[in-house]
Amino acid sequence: MRILVYPHDLGIGGSQLNAIELAAAVQRLGHEVIVYGRPGPLNRRIEELGLEFVPSPEPHLRPTPSVVKALVQLARERNIDLMHGYEWPPALESLIASRRTPGTAAVATVMSMSVAPFIPKSMPLLVGTQEILKTEQKFGRTSVALLEPPVDLDANNPSCDAAGTDFGSSWGLDQAAFTVVLVSRLAKELKLEGILAAIDCVGLLSKEVRIQLLIAGDGPARQLVESHAQSVNAASGRDVIVLTGELEDPRAAYAVADVALGMGGSALRALAFAKPLIVQGERGFWELLTPDTLPLFLEQGWYGVGPGTQHGAERLAPLLRGLLLNESRRQTLGSFGLSTVRERFSLTRAAVVLEDFYSQAIESAGEVHRGRMWVLSPGLPGTSS
Repeated sequence: MRILVYPHDLGIGGSQLNAIELAAAVQRLGHEVIVYGRPGPLNRRIEELGLEFVPSPEPHLRPTPSVVKALVQLARERNIDLMHGYEWPPALESLIASRRTPGTAAVATVMSMSVAPFIPKSMPLLVGTQEILKTEQKFGRTSVALLEPPVDLDANNPSCDAAGTDFGSSWGLDQAAFTVVLVSRLAKELKLEGILAAIDCVGLLSKEVRIQLLIAGDGPARQLVESHAQSVNAASGRDVIVLTGELEDPRAAYAVADVALGMGGSALRALAFAKPLIVQGERGFWELLTPDTLPLFLEQGWYGVGPGTQHGAERLAPLLRGLLLNESRRQTLGSFGLSTVRERFSLTRAAVVLEDFYSQAIESAGEVHRGRMWVLSPGLPGTSS
């Protein structure tokens, strides 16, 4: 198969990193794969994995006509069998382009916590949780399947060389302190509330025990996070909150953790390093991964919704405190998390699932093309008539 993979952007983030690593895994199965999009920090990872990259025009209102035109031209020149768009803008642009390129199929992946209803129900769709899968099936989607966020276990594992010692020294980490690590995009939506709660919680716990919180990431909420961290550090009299900004390779951050906080793909990568994990959500949601709570996360994804934002730090504190005081429990839960990600979330397994999904989409592409005409209005989702 000749496949074009189109992440929603190439900044550091879970969905786009999954897209790139899955593209490389599918290529290793013997297929020809191109990654398409606007250049960004993840271009380095694309190059490391030996993938071809083709830049797109600058997107504007989505779907962008110039992007669709370029996709059509590329599909015709390279005889693309399938376009794979991640999140709704690339999904719609890929779908519209495929309608103008007979013989080319299009599929979508949405790793967000909900699927945009204007993605046509007939478009083959992959989602990341059982809960979303059931919701979309009830919505009437005719080709929707589950592909949980995978982890490259060759690159992420307890024995990989992540330069943890040098990393800790370069960021001034207290080698004697208990280190909590949060690798996250600093976004105002979904992420910010939990990040601020984690800062408050570690500030409170620092009065009881030697602890520090390492936050690795960047984004539009960076100034708010920095300001909050500075306030907590000033009140604590030392740097209990350490901000690294965006890391092209965050593996060293996971490696130095005693406990990891996170959601989505970041949470799973922490598990690959055998770290005990407290899952972050919204409205004060924090939950420790254990054999008892695993079914919850397998159903709803590595995320949750709690009773209210004002309870975040209070909910997190006893979970962290319990791990601080019990090294054996940290080791046991770290081992459990590693076994979970190896059994269910390996990149190799996901690539085989994806390959089969692609084959089915290509087989049915001829039926989708017949009898449909797609209209593109700038700034609006493509519609069928």
